[in-house]
Amino acid sequence: MTKSLMSAVAAGPLFLALAAAPVAAQEVIATSPATELDEIVVVGALTDVVVQRDEIELTQANDIGDIFRRTPSVAVGGSLGIAQKIYVRGLEDSLLNVTVDGAPQRGTLFHHIGRVSIEPELLETVELQTGAGEATAGFGAVGGAIRFRTVDPTDLLRDGRDFGGIAKAGWFSNDGEKYSLTGFGRLFGDVGLLASYVQVDREEMEDGDGRLLRGTAAEQRLGFLKLGGDLGGGHRFSLSHEMRDEEGEFGQRPNWPVLEGDRLFPGEAQRRTTVANYGYDAGQGWDIEATGYFTRTEFTQDRYDRWGLYGAEIETYGTDLRGRFDTADHRLTAGIEHRRDEVVSQYLGDPAMWQPWAWDPAIGRFAEEGSLIGVYAQDHWRPTDRLLISLGARYDSYELDQVTYADGTDSDGFSFNGGLDYDLTPDLTFNIGYAEAFRGKEVGDAFTLETRPGRISLAPDLRPERVENFEIGLDWARDGWSASAVYYDMAIDDVILDQLGSGPAPQGSSYYENVGRYTSDGIELRAGYRSGPFAVDGFFNSYDSRLNGRRIEGYEQIALGNSMGDNWNLTASYDPSDRLGFQASVTRYDDLNDIEVLYREVELGFIDQTQFVDKPGYTVVDLFGRWSPFADRNIEVLAAVYNLFDETYRHHASVADYSAIPGYEIVQGVNEPGRNVRLTVAYLF
Repeated sequence: MTKSLMSAVAAGPLFLALAAAPVAAQEVIATSPATELDEIVVVGALTDVVVQRDEIELTQANDIGDIFRRTPSVAVGGSLGIAQKIYVRGLEDSLLNVTVDGAPQRGTLFHHIGRVSIEPELLETVELQTGAGEATAGFGAVGGAIRFRTVDPTDLLRDGRDFGGIAKAGWFSNDGEKYSLTGFGRLFGDVGLLASYVQVDREEMEDGDGRLLRGTAAEQRLGFLKLGGDLGGGHRFSLSHEMRDEEGEFGQRPNWPVLEGDRLFPGEAQRRTTVANYGYDAGQGWDIEATGYFTRTEFTQDRYDRWGLYGAEIETYGTDLRGRFDTADHRLTAGIEHRRDEVVSQYLGDPAMWQPWAWDPAIGRFAEEGSLIGVYAQDHWRPTDRLLISLGARYDSYELDQVTYADGTDSDGFSFNGGLDYDLTPDLTFNIGYAEAFRGKEVGDAFTLETRPGRISLAPDLRPERVENFEIGLDWARDGWSASAVYYDMAIDDVILDQLGSGPAPQGSSYYENVGRYTSDGIELRAGYRSGPFAVDGFFNSYDSRLNGRRIEGYEQIALGNSMGDNWNLTASYDPSDRLGFQASVTRYDDLNDIEVLYREVELGFIDQTQFVDKPGYTVVDLFGRWSPFADRNIEVLAAVYNLFDETYRHHASVADYSAIPGYEIVQGVNEPGRNVRLTVAYLF
């Protein structure tokens, strides 16, 4: 840990003010360890990451895949936005605590689409915690936490101005257009109002061989309002509302390719999120923060060939109240949070097309409700100038009510963490941390809530998941050079999973049970150099993720994780002035071959023996540039070339290619787009 961060822990309220300040792109890029912006300061600190707004704008990011394109330990598969899934050290995002301004994005609408959607245009920072960490990480942070933070109204104002706006128009060669209009102004003091509208129209993309990727066209619309700022006297607040819509014609399973002759089905996704934040800094070594939120996410698909229009909806609402208390050597954060999830799926079309056992309209709707309560405390203690110790604990209680079938389960438990930073020399820091996480059964996949009569979807002896995560590493920085090396080892006991295929009665077609022990261990290496306008950063990442000793794969272990080959990235940038900048990035994934799969099918007797699939390696080169032609910087031109050499590849975070296995020809992930030139012109007024 750097000396500045050590001092920040003892600085109390001053640290909170610094945490909200923007940081220049030259200071923090996607491959940099987390900075003062991140509350995770000790346990897992060397692998935490902050992605800044300048970086998001330079790359003209359109989806979560673009945001995390060169972030260590993170991979995004699925090709098209609605199907994208995030994997951190191989764990799917359903095992992460993902929040937007503190509002969790929870639940699964349909296991063949992504769970997390965000418009990069709105973001100020993205903070990533990899692996189970400190007690403040939130509910169910088994694989870590991702915090999307939207921009504040007055952050965009130019010096001496009380109002302004940004109009953008973008074009993508592969294949689409994007427009946005954002207005912002100061109402009084530091309190401002921001309004933004974003529209994206995408045609079907092509892969590197020029093959049309059917089912990848979509229309996206987003509206965003945010009011907030510093009220004076230590009071601050924000209130925001986001409306996101996406529609198109997709494959039956959007994360699989649409083969020649296959049908496309109309689909629509919506999200509405309202977040209220309030903070009070007493100026006497303590302050409080309160967050309240409500999110509704919906997805409908018209399976006109089978059961007609089918819909799913998840509502999440809750609160988080925490206080921070500072003394000379300690900084204690303590709080309580509550969250409630309600998931519903239902037939919306002609009852004559429903499943035979759902002929009664009263049975055409299926619901589950979940209630979570957490209490946590985390202390950062500095016994000496060179040593910072972190100790924390949290208690979580989970309740699940299967409303339709009058069944359910509940669990509760404690988790603990501890770690330390020790300065071996002024330039070299040693970090070690151990963290636990606890997760009970949460609401299920909306599209699989329906259960046949006489069947059940919860194992009677279902136990909660318990996680242990250990990390150890070194961080070095001197004269513009930086380097870090981390080893991590994680295990999840009593993994809760709905395995492929229906087991013997009374197991339903969806059946959540404890399937064993998940393990993941690996290394993460980073290095960089910065001097004046030049910067170069790189990372190497290698890990091995297994369930009961067998390597996992994104088809058989859907909703749990996926396996990726060793990967590395090298990014170089040159910014000769604040009006001109260039960046080049190379990403490589090595072959990952002979992955043994279809254990479940063998267990159920569907096939005689397991099979093997490969994930071929690939190298992708991306180029970026920005130019402000006029001194007042009212106009900015952004250019990017994604996949410069038109590589044809399937991301390792997508489902592997099973098409050579008889009977599994349709099981494969969608290829990534081929070369994509992006041009954006922004006018600031």
